[in-house]
Amino acid sequence: MTFKLLIDECLSPELVQRAIDAGYLESTCIRYRGLAGTKDWRLIEHVVANDFTFVTNNSIDFRGSSGHPGGLHAKQPIHAGLICLNSAQVMDLARQHDLFGIVLSELAGLNDLINTALEVSEAEDGAVKLKTYTIPHPA
Repeated sequence: MTFKLLIDECLSPELVQRAIDAGYLESTCIRYRGLAGTKDWRLIEHVVANDFTFVTNNSIDFRGSSGHPGGLHAKQPIHAGLICLNSAQVMDLARQHDLFGIVLSELAGLNDLINTALEVSEAEDGAVKLKTYTIPHPA
């Protein structure tokens, strides 16, 4: 499957070209779509309506607190997935590229992320963990 990645404004738009170079040709970012400054609760409507897999480092708002999946994605009956880039260190451009590279490698082996989160997290010591989990929709 090909993913349509939508890069959040908290991340560099340079990641769009990385996604395109990896074969995700319909990828774009919030800034390119004229959505900079859009409130998260409105943004999720755009994400879902346009079948985007959303890429952010604003993990808590979109996936819920750590260990308790929820957030804005959980309020959607169906969505194309969520990708969270997290670092205990400063999320500078080099770190964004490094973590996004890990995500792109992982996506190459996946069919989809429907109602699922893919999270890459870097600890203070530089150790990186990757996890995939379902974001449950409340009954």
